[in-house]
Amino acid sequence: MPGMPPQDDTQARPGPAPSGLNLANHFLIAMPSIQDPIFGGTVVYVCEHNEKGVLGVVINKPTDMTMDVLFDRIDLKLAEGLRSSVTEEPIMFGGPVQDDRGFVLHSPGGRYSSSLNVTDEVAFTTSIDVLEAVASGAGPKRMLVSIGYAGWSPGQLEEELSRNGWLTVGADARVLFELPIEERYTAAIKLLGIDPLMLATEAGHA
Repeated sequence: MPGMPPQDDTQARPGPAPSGLNLANHFLIAMPSIQDPIFGGTVVYVCEHNEKGVLGVVINKPTDMTMDVLFDRIDLKLAEGLRSSVTEEPIMFGGPVQDDRGFVLHSPGGRYSSSLNVTDEVAFTTSIDVLEAVASGAGPKRMLVSIGYAGWSPGQLEEELSRNGWLTVGADARVLFELPIEERYTAAIKLLGIDPLMLATEAGHA
């Protein structure tokens, strides 16, 4: 499940984005005016934002695949006694980049071969060992599994922001991990102190 190269804290990390803007650990909320079939109505959790661009994961667009199907495809068997709700969790459509590979947002803990701690509450792992840990019963307490991720080249997201394509707000791990999928868009907007109905009305009059 390779995606990002392994992260090594002893090596130099990429520098900040040229704009000086760093939206890591933020939600990108698609404006109602966005009719794009991929990103319309989505909330994206931003994992990295630096001079190489932006990497994020859509957190509210489920696929028709569930964890048990994913485990079957990668030949992982759940340990006896693990709760069935694990296998019934839907896999998210994380974005159009590398949409044949899996990516995991999860609570930090455990050492995985290709993982990035975004905050004290959220880590991003692209190596299969995190799912092996889940199958054995030793996985993260909270997680979201996606197929694919969302990526922007340097300056691309900044341009979309300047055209009012997205709202941005500091992320809340509770929205990411605990809320039902269908409630995440509205909850993300409410983090801004905005009534989602008012936002929809303004978009309709744009």
